[in-house]
Amino acid sequence: MRGFYLDPRLLALPGIEQARGFTRGQLLPPPIHYLTGLTFEGVEPGTARFTMPATRWLLSPQGVVSGATLALLADGPLGSAVQTGLPAARPFTTSEISMTYLRPAAADGRDLVGEGRLIHAGRSIALAEATITDSDGNVVALTSTRCVVLPKVELPPGLDEAARALPELTEPGWPSAHPFQREAEGGVIPQEDFDRLSGLEIMRGCASGELPTPPISRLLGHWPEEVEEGRVSWSMPASEWMCSPVQGRLYGGVIAYFAGNAIDGAFATLTPAGAAIAPLDLKVYFLRPVAPDGRLLTALGEVQHRGRTMMVGRGEVRDEDGKVVALATASAMILPGRPASVARAVERGELGEPG
Repeated sequence: MRGFYLDPRLLALPGIEQARGFTRGQLLPPPIHYLTGLTFEGVEPGTARFTMPATRWLLSPQGVVSGATLALLADGPLGSAVQTGLPAARPFTTSEISMTYLRPAAADGRDLVGEGRLIHAGRSIALAEATITDSDGNVVALTSTRCVVLPKVELPPGLDEAARALPELTEPGWPSAHPFQREAEGGVIPQEDFDRLSGLEIMRGCASGELPTPPISRLLGHWPEEVEEGRVSWSMPASEWMCSPVQGRLYGGVIAYFAGNAIDGAFATLTPAGAAIAPLDLKVYFLRPVAPDGRLLTALGEVQHRGRTMMVGRGEVRDEDGKVVALATASAMILPGRPASVARAVERGELGEPG
């Protein structure tokens, strides 16, 4: 694992100054940066900007960067925008993230951009929104968050002066490329397989290894364990590679992705051959933090409603002790006669684009 964590002395500074510890060189990137390329670009009062390269590591079986994968980027600017509005010694935690998808993103290696904006920062609740755009400036997702502002932490007097005097840090020279910089492993499923196999057969082929393992599964280590009609369970180790700047806690964007991916898998099991799935939205509630203890997380996705053109599903993520750490809901469109990448759906304006 590679990565660094927030120096606790920085908590004595206002939230925006804590975040600016990255630009002052007093903070080095957390593990999730080295895994995915998620990068803090900067903050101003009420705003935050992050980027993440759309590498082939992010590809789903359909050959696109899925909507749920965008949660890996969204959580950064959302949380940092909230942080800019908080006083010193007031930590916060994310209670929910909502995402609305407008179009799929291509894995062209260029940066996806997340721009977060603070809406409200009160004594107990804070709200923010963010826009995610692709390398051509197209909006691919809109997202928002609600955070809980925690009670003020009592700190020793004079700690703010010590925090401002923290030395500039130097990133070590790494002996090899970071994971997101390496050649992607795994592969996408050919369109001819989507044309001849039902979604249930596709998911079972992924679980058995008869079909290619997508790069995103290789990167995060998640795998389908049980596949039934309308129901799929997944496992993923709680790796320290997935940690946020807060030591001992997995990045919320990873948990949101895991929950959303589970529901997407359940949607796939009810999709006929020759049809595409277009995820529309995702909402994730975070119930408890997840420690990077290496034990398995389990995500269960279930379809609650399947109509002619729409599906609605729910998901939950549990730790190895069986405790629920997140709950999620999502919806998707069924698009007969479309390629699995839903490219034609975007061209015709069926996912919110003009056409």
